[in-house]
Amino acid sequence: MSEIWTLGFVTSVLAAAISSGATLLYAALGETLAERSGVLNLGVEGMMLVGALSGFAFCYWSESVWIGLLGAIVFGGLLASIHALLVVGLRANQVVSGLALTLFGQGVTAYMGASFVGKPAPESFGRLAIPLLNE
Repeated sequence: MSEIWTLGFVTSVLAAAISSGATLLYAALGETLAERSGVLNLGVEGMMLVGALSGFAFCYWSESVWIGLLGAIVFGGLLASIHALLVVGLRANQVVSGLALTLFGQGVTAYMGASFVGKPAPESFGRLAIPLLNE
């Protein structure tokens, strides 16, 4: 059991946690800023799912990561605009609107993303060398 807890194993687990958790940190930061303005946004997960699916789909079809990034921004922003219209413009319940967007995002990405399962991305962003961290 002690050979599992080597320095390499712990380093690998920490590196995987940082790289996997970065997207959740962006969502948590956005939710924190939204809550400070008085809006409870429970639809962040749905917005991220729709943005991720549309980003991959546009990248896959155009073979350009920049077009994929633009597609993710547009469709994630579209869902955020829908939430803003419902909550701020029409005074809908924030919890219901957020949960509806999350359920919509989960459903639409499960249905429309099934055709992309197992397909590799045609292109990806290169590595970013951050001083002192890239060692």
